[in-house]
Amino acid sequence: MLRRSFLLWAAASGATAAASVAGYLRWQEVTPTVSAPGREEGHFLRDRKPLPPPSQTMSTDVLILGSGIAALTAAWKLRKEGHGDFLMLDGPEPYGNAAGGRFGDYAFPTGAHYLPLPTQECFHVREILADLGVIQRGADARKPYYDERFILHGPEERLLFEGKWQDGVLPHEGLPHAELAEHKRFFAQVEGLRSAVGADGKRRFTFPSEHSSNDAEAARLDGMSFAAWIAQNGYRSPSLLWYLGYCCRDDYGAGIEAVSAWAGLHYFCGRGGEAENAEQGAWLTWPEGLQALASGMERLARPKRLAGSAVKVHTLANGGVEVLCFALERGVPRTFTIRARRVISAMPLHVAARVVENIPDVHRQIHAPWLVANFLIKRFPQELPEAPLSWDNVVHGTKGLGYVVSTHQDIRVAPPEKTVFTSYVALADRDPREARKWMMAASGDELLALASIDLKAAYGAQFERCVERVDITLRGHAMAVPVPGFRSEVGLKALREMDGPVLFAHSDLSGFSVFEEASWWGYRAAQRALRG
Repeated sequence: MLRRSFLLWAAASGATAAASVAGYLRWQEVTPTVSAPGREEGHFLRDRKPLPPPSQTMSTDVLILGSGIAALTAAWKLRKEGHGDFLMLDGPEPYGNAAGGRFGDYAFPTGAHYLPLPTQECFHVREILADLGVIQRGADARKPYYDERFILHGPEERLLFEGKWQDGVLPHEGLPHAELAEHKRFFAQVEGLRSAVGADGKRRFTFPSEHSSNDAEAARLDGMSFAAWIAQNGYRSPSLLWYLGYCCRDDYGAGIEAVSAWAGLHYFCGRGGEAENAEQGAWLTWPEGLQALASGMERLARPKRLAGSAVKVHTLANGGVEVLCFALERGVPRTFTIRARRVISAMPLHVAARVVENIPDVHRQIHAPWLVANFLIKRFPQELPEAPLSWDNVVHGTKGLGYVVSTHQDIRVAPPEKTVFTSYVALADRDPREARKWMMAASGDELLALASIDLKAAYGAQFERCVERVDITLRGHAMAVPVPGFRSEVGLKALREMDGPVLFAHSDLSGFSVFEEASWWGYRAAQRALRG
C-alpha cells in the first residue's frame, strides 16, 4: 500500500467523507493498510472464471468448509467426541468475523470483540468456555465461576453527549423528566419480556434463538419492523430512539426501520447470564477479541487444515459428497478435489448458494457491510474530565459505533506506553449493495475519514499526533440483517432441518451474526455428523 495522507477533521460529529478541505485541520503522513478478506476469492466465484483441472484428490470422513466460529465449533466438538477423521478447508480468512491481528506486542480485533455471559440455556457456549478454562467451575450451575482476567472490568462504557462524557451508552444527564420516564418504562417492559413464555411453552426470547417461542405473538413481532413496534408502544424520546438505533446497528448492522421487532427485542431480552464472581449481564473480552476463543477451539480441535475455498459441492449417487476446491496463488487458481462421507458447510449462505448444488433459496437475506479500523496509539490522548477512558467509548449522533481499547484489561498502576483503539462503523445509512460499491471505490483517505469519525469527535486535533499506524479491515458481507419476516423464511427453515450428506452450520441460519448462534449451528452439525 502506498503512503497516503491521514486527514483529520475539525468538527467530527456531523462530518462525512465528502467534507470540504476547509473541514480538515492539517495533514499527517501515515501508512494505512486496507484489507478486504475474501473479496478476491468471492469475486472469483461470482464471476465464474475458468479453472484448471484438479491436480489431486483427497478423502476424509467429514469435511468442514470454512474456519469461522461455526466451523471451529464443529471441529472442536468432533474431536471432543473422539472423531478425528475430518478436514477443514479454511476459506478466504481463518476465523472469519472472529479474526484479530497484532501490532507487535499489542493484539487487537478485526471483528467481534466481546461475549456476554451465557445463560444456562446456552449450554453449548458454556461447554466451550469450560473446555477453554474461561469457566473455572460450575459450568452447569446458574452462576459459574469465571477466570477474572476475562471478565470486563470498569470503567466499562461511556457516551460523549453534547460535548461531555457520561457513564453508560444511553443519554441520561440533563434530560427532561419525561424522557427519563420513557427510558424507565422501556426497560420495565423489557424486563417483563425477558421472562415471558409463549403459548408453545418456550421462552419468548432466548439463545440459541432456535429454542425461542414460535407462537402467534412471535410471528407478529417477526412480521413488523422494530421501528413500528416502538411507535406502537408510544416511545418518542429522541435519546431513547437514538439508543435503540445504535443497539441495532451494533448487533445487526442496520437501524430500527430495517430489523424486525422480534430481533430488536431479542437484543435486550435474550441474554442475562450470571456468574458467581461478576454482576448479572457482565461481558467477557480479550485484547484480540473473539480470536482468543477461535484460536482456543482450534488448539483443542487440532484440525488438519487446507488453504482454499469450495467451488462446487456435489452429492454423489452413493451418498457421499465430492467437493471441487480452489486456492489462489498470486491470483492464479489451483484446484483439487475432496471426497467425504459428510460435509459441514460453514460458509455464509450467500456463498453457499453459489457452491452447493440444489440448495434451497433464501430470498430475504441481506448482509450488512462493516468497516473495522485499528489505530496504534503511541501515546494516550488527553481526555475530557467528565468520565475516564473506558473499554467501550461511544459518540452520540455519528455514523460510527464507537471505539474499544485493546489494553483495557491490563490492570496496571500506570497505563501502558502504547495501546490500540479499535473503531467500528456499520454502513447502515445506505443500501448494502451501494455501500459495498462505495467501499470498493473509496480511497484510503475516505476510509480513514469515516473510520476516525468518533475518535476525532472525542479528541479533536490532538488525536492525529497520537497515531502511529492504522489498519483498516473491510467486511463487505459482515453479517446477515434480521429483516421483518426472517424467522419465517422457508429457505432458512429447510437449511436448518437438513440432515443428509451436506449439513449447514453458520450464523446466517439464525438470521443474525453473534457467537452464540454461530457456535450453536456448528455444535449441532457436529452432533448430526457423528450419528453416521
